[in-house]
Amino acid sequence: MTLGFDSGRVCLDLAAEPLERPDALARFLRTTGLVPPATRLRTLDTRWLAPFRELRDCVAELVTAHLEGRPARPAALELLNALAAASAPPAPRAVRTRSGLLVRTLSGEPDCRALLAAVARDAVELLTDPAARALLRRCEGPGCRRCYLDTSRGRRRRWCSSEACGNRARVARHRAAHPRPASRHQA
Repeated sequence: MTLGFDSGRVCLDLAAEPLERPDALARFLRTTGLVPPATRLRTLDTRWLAPFRELRDCVAELVTAHLEGRPARPAALELLNALAAASAPPAPRAVRTRSGLLVRTLSGEPDCRALLAAVARDAVELLTDPAARALLRRCEGPGCRRCYLDTSRGRRRRWCSSEACGNRARVARHRAAHPRPASRHQA
């Protein structure tokens, strides 16, 4: 699961997720804050994976088209708008725990369609906000296709994650600058 990566937007986090199993989707929904950690998702099963993957691919296409300065397929925009039009998840509520702390819960159990709508709306907000779009970047790590919002000072962030892609780039630079001597085998 890639959620060690924080793109700055839920829709961009989804675009980076493989979503291979229902438990990975449940972890994504909880980790990104779409649902509180203790929320029961009784209806989440393999049937949820295809629509979330479809939205993931749609967001990736729309963001890539923007970054490349070209229009996306009209079907991608139509799908995004259709998913965003669905009803939103149940409203959040503040409830007290036994120890007296306030925690966030939902007024009901969210369904697949409502959670898709929440992510699609996040993508609509991102793609229609000129200030947010201006912060969109693609990771410069070799083979990495993740996108993120560059909110760093000076807007010089180069990698989706300094710990992953950034570290690999630094190691590669070090190895190129300090090649190891060829080992000699003696017979």
